[in-house]
Amino acid sequence: MPARLELAYQSQQKRNAALLNSCRYLSGDQTSAALPFHVDLSATSSLSSRQILQLEAMSIETARTAIQSVASLSKLNEVDHMGGGLDLITALLLTLSVVDGAKKEYTIEHAHTSIGYFSSLATLGFLKADYVVEAFRRGLDIPGHVSWLPGGTQLNGGRLGVMVPAAVGQSLGKKARYGDEALVICHCGDAGWISGQALNGFNAADLHGAPVIFVMHRNGIQLSGSNKAIMNKDPRGIVEAMGVSIIELRSLHDFKELYAAYQTAWGLVRSGKPCMIYPTGLHSDATQIVDLQFYGEKYGILEQVREKAEKNGVTLDTRIWIPGALMSYRDVESMLDCLFLVNELPGGKGHHDGHMKGRDLDQVLGSPMLSMSNEQREALEELRAQKPLEVVTRARPAPGTANLMLSAQAIAGVKLPEPGAMASPRNGSEAAYAALAKEHPEELFVIGCDLDPSTKLGKARSFLPPSNQFEMSIEEQASAIMANGLAMSSCDPQLVVFSTFSAFFAGIAREGFEMWRYQRNLNGVNEGLNVTMHLSHVGACTGRDHFSGWDLDWINLALTYLPYLRRFYAPADARSAFLAVRDLAAHYGAHIIGIPRDNLPVLTRQDSDAPLWAADDVWSHITAYRTYPDAKKAILTIGAPSYLAAEAAEMLQRAGTPVDVHIINALPIPSGELAALIQRYPEGVVTLEDGNISNGTACLRGLAGVVSEAAADFGIPVDYIGICDPRVAPADGYPELWAHFGITKEALADAVKRLGA
Repeated sequence: MPARLELAYQSQQKRNAALLNSCRYLSGDQTSAALPFHVDLSATSSLSSRQILQLEAMSIETARTAIQSVASLSKLNEVDHMGGGLDLITALLLTLSVVDGAKKEYTIEHAHTSIGYFSSLATLGFLKADYVVEAFRRGLDIPGHVSWLPGGTQLNGGRLGVMVPAAVGQSLGKKARYGDEALVICHCGDAGWISGQALNGFNAADLHGAPVIFVMHRNGIQLSGSNKAIMNKDPRGIVEAMGVSIIELRSLHDFKELYAAYQTAWGLVRSGKPCMIYPTGLHSDATQIVDLQFYGEKYGILEQVREKAEKNGVTLDTRIWIPGALMSYRDVESMLDCLFLVNELPGGKGHHDGHMKGRDLDQVLGSPMLSMSNEQREALEELRAQKPLEVVTRARPAPGTANLMLSAQAIAGVKLPEPGAMASPRNGSEAAYAALAKEHPEELFVIGCDLDPSTKLGKARSFLPPSNQFEMSIEEQASAIMANGLAMSSCDPQLVVFSTFSAFFAGIAREGFEMWRYQRNLNGVNEGLNVTMHLSHVGACTGRDHFSGWDLDWINLALTYLPYLRRFYAPADARSAFLAVRDLAAHYGAHIIGIPRDNLPVLTRQDSDAPLWAADDVWSHITAYRTYPDAKKAILTIGAPSYLAAEAAEMLQRAGTPVDVHIINALPIPSGELAALIQRYPEGVVTLEDGNISNGTACLRGLAGVVSEAAADFGIPVDYIGICDPRVAPADGYPELWAHFGITKEALADAVKRLGA
């Protein structure tokens, strides 16, 4: 790393450490004394009246914590999504009562409901309520979106809809390990269900029989208005058409009815049917009149309803729909605003961004819906008098932790292309994945998009049980997210691989990488997950497909996510591809590997017919490919064009200009290693790659940018061979394509000669 960047980086590490040290709930592991309230779905057919009283009391206490927190936040003139957060509480408390953190877990798709989430964890004893009140949205450990904390979900929420396929992936990983005891519950909202990745996620759940229950918080309000104003569609027909069974109930806020729905759902998922619990709410029908009078009496707030109605010229006999999930539940004033909005009555107002600015906290907390009855209070006190549960929450393993190793015997049985052959690097990665599948069939998971014959994952799949392989047709975005969720199914050694064409990663499946940006470990660090994104057909070496098959930014894409990666591999031939897969499987962490499609020479050692790499070699970041006495210049190459560097070096050597060649096998290169290499060549270095580097109007990218940055500190000249203008090109094989872009041994030799000129 250049000295000036090294200084900035080290300064940032100090600020990071100071921030993490200020957090109460971020460390390698946390031990919690949790409220001993657990319900076994398999052993408990219905909730007892005592359990219902306890849940109601917890719901009230949780809502009070949430409201106090947002009131505290209002002192900074800030608001939060209190409306959805209050709606979340009742169903989330029941979910927290049935999950166990191992076989059964949960996540939250509409992650802006986080104040309900954090407050629920506080009621159960995982967090301190006063800390939630004072720290929410004012620090790192209690942020404004759902993030991992003791008792919480590892699947930190981000963009709407994303957690649907992530939850599906997590549930499938658990199904492979725990069979019909596996379960993931995913709470979701009015907006995210219609996103493309969510719909693809519902399809995946049905396609693979995922043990996942979606709990729909259908409160009738989206981000900026009512459903009627934004997206007036009923999710049921659409979601059911994707293969997810719908379980209807009237209200998520009725614990007896809600648990009955959970019981029905549990039976369905154990038989291989994913389902969605959907609250229909209440309408007038032949048996009852549902009007404002009914609503006020049902929730014990008739006077507040009358006042709101009179103020807006509405009569109490106005018939209404009472949503089965109530935005701002228990905050009476805001709850009434939302009710009037979804019923298109005067005085209606949305509370997606619910707040306490300018409101009297004591008055809000004095509402009858936020006051416990004596029975509820006694039931909760009885629960708190019992011995708490000791719950240990541990961070995921650190990147680089030992993962899936290939034995010497397995490596010895691998056949790789020999020198003299022209072979696709896909042959090497295919052999590695197949060897891993044979040796670790229960720990390797593969997700494909109808391209396994091209990406060469098909052979590995032939050795895997059905529970460990998932075909997703052309649903690349959902598949990448599923892979992330699957990686969260266990912290034990495993390898999750999602493979498709590199161009599809760049253009369609990017959310799989984006999700890494907001997945926080318990130690507070946002990181990539223990998953491999396999980019096939990288660069310009993609057959004769012309533009449609290209991803000329494959290196730049990987550089974008480098902070979250353990390693990005760019193998130059079939044998180095084998070593790359072997290395990534052996280490826990997030990996990207880019594999060229077309047949390339098997690289050989200098002045020898022996292969440059053997199957049992120790993997390294940089491989010396050609070295000559007195060389003061070098070529640093990455990926498919690397063999051209040897041809150029040999041509220059014959002309009396010694130049060394080094292959960069992966990024990032350990600190100091690249700088030490570059300093060996005071007359300069040339970089070689088949990707976009710059058109002269923007900074250097790709390997060219990495090397130039490192060389600048030492005043060492750098030249570059890469693609500067990708807009026009022939539909030919890769040699003709490279020649069109100036990627030839002759151009490389000329660049070496220009160094220092």
